[in-house]
Formats: sequence, C-alpha cells, structure tokens
Amino acid sequence: MILTETEQYLAQIEKIANSSLLHGSESLCKLLRYLARSAVEHPGAHLKEYQIATEVFGRSSDFDPQMDSTVRVQVGRLRQKLHEYYTSEGVEDAVLVDLPKGSYALGLHHRDVAPVRRDLEQQTAPGRLAPSTPRNWAIAVTVLSLLLAGAVAVIVAQRITGNKGTSAEAAENYSPPALRVFWKAFLAGPEEPWVVFSNASFVGRPETGMRYLDPARDSQPKILDHYTGVGEVLAVHELDHVFATLHRQLRVKRGSLLSLDDVKNNDLIFVGSPAENLTLRDIPGTREFVFRRLTDGPRKGDLAIVSVHPQPGESKEFLGTPNNLQLTDDYAVVALVKGLNPTRSVLILAGTTTLGTQAAVEYVCRQSFVEQLLLRLSVSPAGEVEPFEAVLHSKVTRGVPMESEIVALRKTLPQQ
Repeated sequence: MILTETEQYLAQIEKIANSSLLHGSESLCKLLRYLARSAVEHPGAHLKEYQIATEVFGRSSDFDPQMDSTVRVQVGRLRQKLHEYYTSEGVEDAVLVDLPKGSYALGLHHRDVAPVRRDLEQQTAPGRLAPSTPRNWAIAVTVLSLLLAGAVAVIVAQRITGNKGTSAEAAENYSPPALRVFWKAFLAGPEEPWVVFSNASFVGRPETGMRYLDPARDSQPKILDHYTGVGEVLAVHELDHVFATLHRQLRVKRGSLLSLDDVKNNDLIFVGSPAENLTLRDIPGTREFVFRRLTDGPRKGDLAIVSVHPQPGESKEFLGTPNNLQLTDDYAVVALVKGLNPTRSVLILAGTTTLGTQAAVEYVCRQSFVEQLLLRLSVSPAGEVEPFEAVLHSKVTRGVPMESEIVALRKTLPQQ
C-alpha cells in the first residue's frame, strides 16, 4: 500500500506523538496534531496565537496574549522536543518535522538524502554487487559533491565566526548567560533540586466555604490540605520551563510532605509564603524581610512583609491591596539563603497572596529581570550568586501580575 504525501506526514506526526519524548505530555501532543492539520489542510496559512489559545488550550474568547504566555511557552517546549526527537529516536526518519522560531507554522519535509544513502549502502554491502548503471553513478557523484560542498561551507563558517558554531543544534541548546549565573547553585548538584509548593491547611468544603486552619479552635478531622493557589501552579510551570532551557530537571513536592531529611540533602526552591508553606518555619529563612500578620491597626490580621532593619526612606511594612478590594498591588520576597546543610541552597519565592508568589517566580525566570537583579548582587569567585533578600512590588491587572520591580534589597551573610 502506497501512502499519499499527506498520509506520510500525518503518520510521522503520530510516530512523534507516540515517542518516549512526548509520552504523557497530552498538551504538547494536542498542539503538535493541531499544527500538523493546519499545515496539511491550509498550507501557507499564518496561525495566530489567539487561535491556538482558544482552539487547543481552551482559553476563553477574551484571551489576551499580553497577559497569558501559555501559547509561547508550549510552542517553545514543542520546538525543543522536536529537536530532541530528531537527534535520538528519529535520526533515521524519512519525514522531517520542524517548528521554525518566530512562527507557529509547522514545517513538513522529506529527507531527500535518505533513499540515496540506502541505494549506496546496498551497492557496497558485503557479498552483494548492484548493477553499476549510469543513473546510480550520477546520483552518487551528485551526493558526494553536495557533501563536499557542505563540508567546505562549514569549515569556512567556523573560521569566520571563530569556531563558535552556527548549527541549529547550538541555537537550540543556547541558554541565556544571566539565567545560568543566577541558577548555578541549583544546576551543579548531583540531584535535581526540589520545588516545594505551598498547600495550606483549610477547614470546610469547597461547596460550603473554606478558611485557613486555626489550631486554637479547629480539630484535626476537619482539616483539608490538598489545595493550592493558582499562582503556585503557574509558578511551577514557569520553573519547569526555565530549567528545561537550562537542560536540567526538577522534582516537585507539596510542602506538607517535605521531611527534614529532604531539607538536609537537597537544594530547595520554596514557592509560597511561610503562612502556607509551613516547612519554611522549621528551617533557616529570611532575616531581613519576614512575613508577619498584623496584630493591630486598620489592617489587623492581614499578612505583611516586615523590614527588620528599614533603611532611610524605606517602608517598614509592605502590604498589598486590602482583602475587601480587588487586588491591584502585591508584594513578595525573593531570597537566596543557605539551608540546614550549608552546602545546600534555598531559594524562597513568596508573595503575600498567590499572585505575588507567581510574580516572584516569573521575575527570576525572565532574562531581562534577572540581568537587572544581577547588577545589584554579589557573585562569588566560583561564579555563584551570594545570599541576598529582596522585596518585589507587583502591579496586578485582572488577576495577572504585570509590572514588577525590586523595592528593597539586602546582601546577607550566611547564618552562623
């Protein structure tokens, strides 16, 4: 049975979707199939980010790409997976699938050299001689000429660029220097770092209303601890994406399941404040900027970030929008400290609300923000960022952190 060109392309898409690299990644498989159908059914069409968001990821009709980067993140992940596939499982595949940078249009191509290579291998296989026809010789000469020309071009390009390399593989493997410096302490260890996200204890049920646990009046059987905020969810996704860029994996655990053995033996990234990520109360944490619920005044009961040693002109307390109003401002702590084991690093990314936490994580995962932050920090002779604590102020629009800036910063010494 001879497959049509379209059938060959779609069969290749299914082969990639069922590969080990995309196993279990339903969203990437769905995106791959969608882009493939568009390329086959509407060749040359220019897909819009809005189309992909609403038709693939189920975003609502008011989707705004300026506020939601889901499509860009997922397309970047798919582009990386395709590259990995064709350098491993798909290295001999006859049909090539690529996703050029700056485009949402999937490229579908035949690998023209593969059949020719098989012809040449058959002619030179041990114990077998194929007829030496003028056509075969012409093909062989053409292929060898192309390979020679390609080799010369590569040599010339390497000399011109000082042997820096210009291959697609080098471009795909590139990771921003600022991110490599900032995250170095979490990249060098033998084990992947843990991302520990907050999941506070609640009393009540979602259908009847929930509130935070009050140990003074709530009994154990009523407690639920399997909920977390939307900011923490998006934060873990953001961290996973930046670590993929840095060619490193993460392990994820909710705070209530973290043990002190985990704390001693691993580098940790805490997502969420000590008000919800209770393990943070049991390990070395921030000393200059601490979370505290106010006990008096008009904001009594609200969670604030308190400056232990406020500098001239600096606020003593950092408070977001009052609870009875729509959230427009939030504050977060971004802090790098040493763990219980001083050879391990702990990064704390915690807001007074779940959206402040999301903003803190996005800040340390975006190249432009990290570059600004590094200019204000100290780097050790080993090339690692030295301990610091900072307060981040974020503007929130329609439930999305938009503008963030560091409003207070301390370079700290490891705790003795």
